[in-house]
Amino acid sequence: MLETRGYRVIACTTAEEAIEIFKAGGIDLVLSDFVLPGRDGQKLIEEVKILSPQTPAILFSGKVKFYDRECRADLFLPKGQYAPIELLERIRLLLIRKRGPKRIVLTPAMLVRDERLAAN
Repeated sequence: MLETRGYRVIACTTAEEAIEIFKAGGIDLVLSDFVLPGRDGQKLIEEVKILSPQTPAILFSGKVKFYDRECRADLFLPKGQYAPIELLERIRLLLIRKRGPKRIVLTPAMLVRDERLAAN
């Protein structure tokens, strides 16, 4: 689903593998299941946030429907309780929040004054 929207996805099978890839750089957002082999998704996200506090992280769970423990994830989503379009929108908003608003770049065309309007 994410690839069809232009995102590049790197799938990892363990938290350790995810951390190694994250340390290599180029990761804009982390999506993690709560249950992972060896280390849970919450611990993965905690380590990601230590390395890069501004990187958005989303934690999913099929077993836990409401997560009340303190978690450093930017978003917790129980599986099956949201539409895919809602997930895409939340990802988009988290990435905008990380990168900041688009900057306006002035080009020569934007600096041209229409003299017809100034004459009136």
